[in-house]
Amino acid sequence: MIITKRLAVGACALLAALAAGVVPAGAADGPAKESPKVELVLDVSGSMRARDVDGQSRMAAAQQAFNEVIDAVPDNVRLGIRTLGANYAGDDKETGCRDSKQLYPVGKVDRTEAKTAVATLRPTGWTPIGYALRGADQDLGTDGGTRRIVLITDGEDSCGMPDPCDVARELAAKGTHLTVDTLGLTQDDKTREQLSCIAEATGGTYTTVRHTKELSGRIKQLVRRADTPVETPRPVQGANACSTAPGIGAGIWTDRATFGEHRWYRVTVKPGQELRASVSVGADRAVDRDYGVLVRAVGESGQELVRGSDAGSGRTDVMASGLRLPVWKAKEDDKEPRTVCLEVSHSFSAPASVKRDPGLPLELAVDVVKAPDNPSDLAAFGLGRGWILLAVLGVTGLLAGLLWGWLARWRVAVWREN
Repeated sequence: MIITKRLAVGACALLAALAAGVVPAGAADGPAKESPKVELVLDVSGSMRARDVDGQSRMAAAQQAFNEVIDAVPDNVRLGIRTLGANYAGDDKETGCRDSKQLYPVGKVDRTEAKTAVATLRPTGWTPIGYALRGADQDLGTDGGTRRIVLITDGEDSCGMPDPCDVARELAAKGTHLTVDTLGLTQDDKTREQLSCIAEATGGTYTTVRHTKELSGRIKQLVRRADTPVETPRPVQGANACSTAPGIGAGIWTDRATFGEHRWYRVTVKPGQELRASVSVGADRAVDRDYGVLVRAVGESGQELVRGSDAGSGRTDVMASGLRLPVWKAKEDDKEPRTVCLEVSHSFSAPASVKRDPGLPLELAVDVVKAPDNPSDLAAFGLGRGWILLAVLGVTGLLAGLLWGWLARWRVAVWREN
């Protein structure tokens, strides 16, 4: 009886609290501080007047897409909107290249208020992408949660200073795990190159869109992706030799390596497992045009087991390579773990005026999976192995030779007849 009375009193108290508008802490405040944050950065420059998206202007298509996105924002995501080129229509470049403002603050979305703000936008001025990216980074803050910028534009930066690619590298080097995804409403090479550069520098994606439905769908996808838990990279400091290297396991690890430096890490692999490792080195400052990256798996005796490398030239933001190493059982009951040392190095160089410290950002992804049951089934980075492949290549070469010989004889016969 006493318990029944207490339950009744508690129920009455809860009803009274609800009637008074009292709700549990956090329920009325929207997403918590640790919730993911996304800021949509929209180009509102004069070129957005062009009517080439499903029979309407680029601006109208973007506004329609934004309305759909605002309706679909997950409850756990804090969303904001920033514009560039929306307020100054004059010819003064200095003023036009600072024309970027936050249209809607990052936080819980009031759908009516956000849509009303978007509806007021009209194509106006310049395209200060670099300046807007810095502003968006500040809008997102650093109070926890993942941080993502989605840039929608129909052209390249029209200001030049700051250069958007350099700004993206600058933001990536801050180590706040900011991702910038870019969407282009045009397909010219210069725009594609610049937006790809921005995305690659921060681990984001670049997409060309030509239809309103595509634009809306892609933005929704990116906003939902911000709400998807991802593994947080863990810092590690590699050694200068295998014997003193730190032990690491499956996961994503971050480090820095100066020019000409080799970094070592140790991984334990059991017989019957396959080690998969990939490394990426980011160029977060001005570097020379020729570069490469190397990752090697080395046994405890110092013998190289396998390596992966890649190289290139010209402008880049990141260079990556990887390897696969199966550890076979010596006998059926072999369960003794093996220690594999991973050596990571890069051949980036830079003019003497470029700072050396800290080193270039390095990200190492490690995974250990079940090894193939049959060694002949292993395919390493697209290169097949075994007698079947050799036979296919041999037959292909034979048929190609016969065909070429027949064509040559036919051409000679035709020439003689003429």
